[in-house]
Amino acid sequence: MASKPYLIGITGGSGSGKTRIIHELRNQFPENQLCIISQDEYYRPREVQVWDDAGYQNFDLPQSIDDETFSRDIKSLISGNEVQKVQYVFNNPKQEPVILTFKPAPVILVEGLFVFYFDEIRALLDLKIFIDAEDIIKLKRRIIRDAGERNYPLEDVLHRYEYHVLPSYRSYILPFKHEADLVINNHTHYDCALDVISALIEIKGKGQGALKSEE
Repeated sequence: MASKPYLIGITGGSGSGKTRIIHELRNQFPENQLCIISQDEYYRPREVQVWDDAGYQNFDLPQSIDDETFSRDIKSLISGNEVQKVQYVFNNPKQEPVILTFKPAPVILVEGLFVFYFDEIRALLDLKIFIDAEDIIKLKRRIIRDAGERNYPLEDVLHRYEYHVLPSYRSYILPFKHEADLVINNHTHYDCALDVISALIEIKGKGQGALKSEE
């Protein structure tokens, strides 16, 4: 790389569409052009998570994240070092965790609920993007993800959305919306959002180390 990587931070409420956008970007750019590192890989162990009064563990609090390790690994990537991390598989017994490898690249994309909340991480970002969506849409997406992909019972998903997700969004995510350089509405689809972010990666990446799209 010719210079310091360009860091893009993407946040938004649970179900806003961050993960799907990240998936598309990962397919669009090879790892030597774009490194994507997600907060989802930095949850603390289940046994140390906070329990609510109803007996549910709350994964939607900033303290559920090992922000020190997350920040350290981001800084290591900025310095040009490769980072390895054991995959966090949530509550899916069918998924075997693997060792994830994050390689330095001209553009580093940092994604997660609290990437604006953590001061040390927010200060590293060159561009901050907030993905927005209506609450009912986010709830539908959350049900599909947690009940369908992470094997949580529907009752658990609905409880967590009402008592964990929404309060957390209002307390720790929405207050930092004003920090965003770009706010993208993702109510129905993310095509426009993807085009905008892809263009930014193209433009900024070229200035960081001759980033070129694959033919």
